[in-house]
Amino acid sequence: MGTALPTIVIRGPYGRSGAVAGQARALAREGFPVLFQSCRGTWGSGGVFTPQIDEQRDGVATHRWVRRQPWFTGTVATFGPSYMGFTQWAVAGHLAREEPENAPDALCLLVTMPDFGAITWDNAAFSLRNALGWTQMMDRMIRRDMLPLLLGMVRPDPKLRRGFGTLPLADGDLVATGRRVHWYQDWVRHERLTDEYWTRQSHTASLPDVTAPVYMITGWYDIFLPWQIRNHAQLTAAGRPPRLTIGPWGHSDRAMGATAIAESAAFLREHFAGGPGGRSAPVRAFRTGAQQWHDLPSWPPPGVIGGTWHLHASGRLHPDLPDGGVTSYVYDPDDPTPAVGGPSLEPRQGPSDNAAHEARTDVVVFRGEPLAGPVTVAGTPVARIGFRSSQPSADVFVRICDVHPDGRVMTVGDGIRRIGGVAAAGTDPPAGEDGFREVAVELWPVFHEFGAGHRVSVQVSSGAHPRYARNPGSGDPAATAAATHRATQEISHSPARPSGVELPLWRHP
Repeated sequence: MGTALPTIVIRGPYGRSGAVAGQARALAREGFPVLFQSCRGTWGSGGVFTPQIDEQRDGVATHRWVRRQPWFTGTVATFGPSYMGFTQWAVAGHLAREEPENAPDALCLLVTMPDFGAITWDNAAFSLRNALGWTQMMDRMIRRDMLPLLLGMVRPDPKLRRGFGTLPLADGDLVATGRRVHWYQDWVRHERLTDEYWTRQSHTASLPDVTAPVYMITGWYDIFLPWQIRNHAQLTAAGRPPRLTIGPWGHSDRAMGATAIAESAAFLREHFAGGPGGRSAPVRAFRTGAQQWHDLPSWPPPGVIGGTWHLHASGRLHPDLPDGGVTSYVYDPDDPTPAVGGPSLEPRQGPSDNAAHEARTDVVVFRGEPLAGPVTVAGTPVARIGFRSSQPSADVFVRICDVHPDGRVMTVGDGIRRIGGVAAAGTDPPAGEDGFREVAVELWPVFHEFGAGHRVSVQVSSGAHPRYARNPGSGDPAATAAATHRATQEISHSPARPSGVELPLWRHP
């Protein structure tokens, strides 16, 4: 082992065996010394596990300790996916600013972000499937309830399914785990991301302080993708663009794990041991639809031009301005619009066929004409929907699909925004005299080619349950709201307040 290679630190709550341990062993086989530490209150580590809250304090202590050990190689790199990435962000900017002598010398950040509040309350909508599913999993890990834990990884869990259907939300953990789980109670009772509970565990503000080289890898179907893309943009704006790979993967895709190990090892050797540069460009991205990898100078790639495709009352999707009309549908929280695929912690990830979903009466569809030639969308689409609801609070969920000539309607990207209620307070767009608001919904970042003969489709609905908690309609606090209210939702097609989707179109050089 050459002493030029950095000591790698991994901190996480999932134990020191399993998939992440396999990654640690793979790095060790590459010649890196690896320290793998369990977070407070997990897998033999003392104390009580309170997600996110203690990671900065404990991580700082770990980095100080590592640098005093006789086996320390002189530099530190951090590594890990998901929560193990959050623990990296928890210390990196703080140490770079306050104790640069103890700061990581490089970071390898896999499918992660520095602020878990932002995904828990995604544009004011509670991410129920991830939050409650993760809570059940961690509760079983901490209690070493291994048989249900293992079974839950390979088949649907009936307790979790009942928890998803439970109102009020504050009772979901009781149904899914049989007990109150303190962090889940904190999550559902702190709807505003401006609450001190969330701001003290967010490390987004310190991100520009990181001066160490950064490697990032993510997937188009990962739960953290939009935020990781924003983090990449933040570092790029600060003059320190990370190395970025975006592939056709979900959160726990094994193919991504293998790529991450190979690229992380090459990245660290290049920076610390004078190894050969393994990349011809700082960004490597997979273009879905075309099924091609591209080496790019930046993300989004150069050559992207914007254009709005408008929603017409006839169901047409076209760049022309609409000529008027209103589309209405009824959202019933007692029969919530279901989630069809989408980014998830569950094993099944990736595009799903929406053909049957689009037949629901609470999903409205706007469809373009068959394309004369291929069209690529590269970046973050934004929907702007003229929207009015009969209830004080409502969700606007927008999805772009690729309609294949054989009838499949495959997910490309989507997004949600809640208006009204506690979480949305202070962020709601103003209503006009007619009651309509222009609701901007930022969708999942995409790099997708719609082939010749395919059609672009846009869905608008008011939910994706249980991916997001249903909106009862009342605007009452989410933790305690139990009564449900049917809502009539309306979409404006007025030329003065048109609805549409801004698509970043890329012309392939």
